[in-house]
Amino acid sequence: MADDASSLSADVLAGAAQGRLKSLIERIERLEEDKAAIMADMKEVFAEAKGEGFDTKIMRKVVRLRKQDKAKRMEEEAILDLYLSAIGGL
Repeated sequence: MADDASSLSADVLAGAAQGRLKSLIERIERLEEDKAAIMADMKEVFAEAKGEGFDTKIMRKVVRLRKQDKAKRMEEEAILDLYLSAIGGL
């Protein structure tokens, strides 16, 4: 199967398809660069927060919880409480 892929040449794709593929790949590459820059910015913010004495692990949890739907979060908390009480709590 790999031999089949390696034997394909660029002329298999029509000119329009080649252009579209190149355009999509370039967009993905730009987005990857943007993502890397955003991740670096986030790292700086967390470092700043840590420097000011905030618990970054808890901050990450808060961010994750704020993304969740309130009803879903409440349901998960109720199930967590149920499981904890079933095993004798903490």
